[in-house]
Amino acid sequence: MATLSDLPTILGAVHAGQRAASFESRVLEFKREKATPEETERDIAEAAICLANGIGGTVVVGVSDRTAGPAALMGTALDPDRLRKTIHATTQPNLLVEVEAQTYFGVRLLVVLVPEGIEVYADSKSRAYRRINDDCQPMSPAEVARLREDRLGVDWSAKRSDRRPDEVSPLAMATLRATLAGLPDERREHAQRSDLDLLRLLGLLEDGMLNHAGEFLLTAAATGNPRIAYQFRPTPGGEPTASERLETPLVIAFPRVMEVVRARLNSTPLTLPDGQQIQLQDFPELAVRESIANGIVHRDHQLRGPVVVEHSPAVLSVTSPGPLVSGVTPENILTHPPMPRNRALANAARILGFGEEYGRGVDRMYVAMIRAGRGVPIIEASADQVAVRLVGGAPNTHIARYVAQLPSVERDDTDALLILFHLCSHRTVTAPEIAPILQRGPTEAETILRRLAVDPPAMVEPTRGRRSGSQGYRLGGSALAALGPAVTYQQRTAAETDRKVIAHVREYGKVTNRTVQNLFDLTVHPANNLLDDLIRRGILVKTSPQQRGPAVEYGPGPRFPKPPRSTRGRRVAEDPMTLWHAEDER
Repeated sequence: MATLSDLPTILGAVHAGQRAASFESRVLEFKREKATPEETERDIAEAAICLANGIGGTVVVGVSDRTAGPAALMGTALDPDRLRKTIHATTQPNLLVEVEAQTYFGVRLLVVLVPEGIEVYADSKSRAYRRINDDCQPMSPAEVARLREDRLGVDWSAKRSDRRPDEVSPLAMATLRATLAGLPDERREHAQRSDLDLLRLLGLLEDGMLNHAGEFLLTAAATGNPRIAYQFRPTPGGEPTASERLETPLVIAFPRVMEVVRARLNSTPLTLPDGQQIQLQDFPELAVRESIANGIVHRDHQLRGPVVVEHSPAVLSVTSPGPLVSGVTPENILTHPPMPRNRALANAARILGFGEEYGRGVDRMYVAMIRAGRGVPIIEASADQVAVRLVGGAPNTHIARYVAQLPSVERDDTDALLILFHLCSHRTVTAPEIAPILQRGPTEAETILRRLAVDPPAMVEPTRGRRSGSQGYRLGGSALAALGPAVTYQQRTAAETDRKVIAHVREYGKVTNRTVQNLFDLTVHPANNLLDDLIRRGILVKTSPQQRGPAVEYGPGPRFPKPPRSTRGRRVAEDPMTLWHAEDER
């Protein structure tokens, strides 16, 4: 998602022939002057309202979003102070923005900086607007009320319901006690408390009645209005072969939906070099748990409709009613400060172990998916719903094996795994390029990249050159060799793997498949691929009578590099990188 710092680059691309509309986003809008200054100011004020009711952003005045090339930069003669005062005077409540004149390619533009609002803003006729992707849409009264509650921190789940404590389902209370008793820490002692003490502990009472959190957790839904709807399809577009509509209390419905998902999960065994075997589920149970728990806890409970779980062997999706909490978007969900919509319900769910600590559930979905050799979760949000999709299929065992052998600090680090995943399909990356993926600033991203370049784990290394003023990074040699075919742009970089194999053969006179496995933490088949490539290039030849198996020996081939002689007749080390690039040129 473009930011203010990207504006010079974006305007340069527009000047070079791209349309400004292709760069508009949740935080960036381009405007051209209308027929009159007053009409232009109203148009810009509406755009500012949209951004303020979202996460803030920038309006650039004097650019046609439908024109390409130099003609798109039309310029503006509007006065910055007058525009700022007009926006302030024509919005309810009065919206303060910054407006400054800037010149690009000799053209005067106005840049309007709009902060994220602390209230809900409307125009002089009380019409509120909200930014949906790159479009400005009017808000309904219900949407205005929801946004106002989010920004004021109103917790609907903590409000008093019309259900009494004695209306709690006995089965729900028994399930609640069993859930607490099964926890691995001091929370299990709470299972011995009285019913009322438990309700107080979980924060489910208000003025002697159940609050809405207690109502949803411990009482059944109205008939025909399930809390969770589950469907399983053999293929994503096929007919459902199993479905459940759970109207039971959430304390019963949540374990039940996890049970039916778990029953249909498939696993792929993976053996690590130390002999340990791990199971790679098509949808890691932790990721499933967090996606469903988040859908239940953070949904808009004032809207009708269930949390819908659609399950197939290829995709598992969780869709919940209502938008993300104000200020949170798919582009900042990993790093935005925690803002639970239903704090009372979230606290109770956390104590019961249904969800993780505030702000950690989404992180752990990402970590669990990459550790299982899967892609990252896909999160889509609109004004009506939030959908999380987990993509299954055959796991990438090379990524899973490499991650399983990382130090525990990196193995559980969202930033490290996102960088690793990105570099499996991109040769190099800079801090500004990876920053939006990490949902951090370029300075933070640079710090993370530098840390990962230190041994251990030396996951990445700086490239020799610098691009666009930023240091580039690529996968380190050992990571590249261990990941093998997981690296889509090349299966290996000979500079590092050749150097290790050649050094070993020089020292010991031979190398075997088993040795290559140990050198690069590979299994038999990737090690075979590496050796076959060295034979094809004439660097190695088979030197043992045995022709099959991991004990076959390989020695120097006709193009095995010899250390060049110095001017005094002594041999000096030769970098296999030089030989590799020379062969490429030939």
